Amino acid sequence: MSDDKKKIVFYDTLDRQTRFRVRLQHDSLNQSQFFRMMITGYTENDPDLLAFLDKCKEKELIQGKAKRDSNKLSVKKGLQNKTKFALDDADIESIFDIIQKEHPDL
Repeated sequence: MSDDKKKIVFYDTLDRQTRFRVRLQHDSLNQSQFFRMMITGYTENDPDLLAFLDKCKEKELIQGKAKRDSNKLSVKKGLQNKTKFALDDADIESIFDIIQKEHPDL
């Protein structure tokens, strides 16, 4: 495996793993495809995935309402700025590269 790929591992119950594998087979997906899709949706702020996560956070008492609302507002503003300045993913990546070069400690 190359250095640019990282392995993600976690543990869960046998029952949940079994139900997960059955659902994956039903949807013609493998675990890697599923997790890559979820990670993409999460990192790209997919509104449907974020709404689901917000519901889960509320149910599991992971964050307070004020923090969840603040996060939603930040995502909304980010998407508005992306549209306002007509930034595509390559532009955004370039901006992050510049910031990283100027501030390697971040």
